[in-house]
Amino acid sequence: MLDDALWDDLVPLLPAAWTVQRITLPRGRTVHEVADAVASQLDGPAMVLGFSMGGYVARALAAAHPQLVDALVLVATSAREQGPSTQQANLAGRAVFKGLSRSAIQRSLSTAHAEDQALIDRVHAMSLRLGHEAFVWQSALDRSGVALHGIACPTLIVAADQDRLRSIEESQELVDAIDDAELEIVRGAGHLIPLEDPQTLAGIIVEWAGRHVRS
Repeated sequence: MLDDALWDDLVPLLPAAWTVQRITLPRGRTVHEVADAVASQLDGPAMVLGFSMGGYVARALAAAHPQLVDALVLVATSAREQGPSTQQANLAGRAVFKGLSRSAIQRSLSTAHAEDQALIDRVHAMSLRLGHEAFVWQSALDRSGVALHGIACPTLIVAADQDRLRSIEESQELVDAIDDAELEIVRGAGHLIPLEDPQTLAGIIVEWAGRHVRS
């Protein structure tokens, strides 16, 4: 439940020579359908970064459309399959959506940021902008059947040591399953790495890209 404002603090820290394209995830019943829709929006080969649910989409994109993905960056995501959460979607349909709750947002943050009201407000505002329909869609999205061994491009996995939603073990599973993958851990951050520590995340990406991505 995050819109492209998730990247507002990160993008200015990337090299000025990089062309950055933010893609709002198109709707689809499965991660594969979403990935195919994303592929139609790319102008050509790129380094693709996917965060959390977007990491599932980015993996599916790299496996199904390798000609479009020169390198892959997966942030705070997982290799574990998730089917649609029908119960959660049905509950969402019977309630007035008021955005993500304070407690849900705090669980996505490190202990150091859990009481950061400005950050909590930013995340809540993003969830309100996306709204009820996006919440129902994300709950019902089938995230199963996403290939791992079919990814042939250099891959960077970024995890956070205080992520309470996605464990470092889940990131290690990605590293173990994808050829030519590396793991970097952001210390002191929770799940929302691009908001909590964009400086460190940008530094990791730029250094890794300098070693693996064609100029």
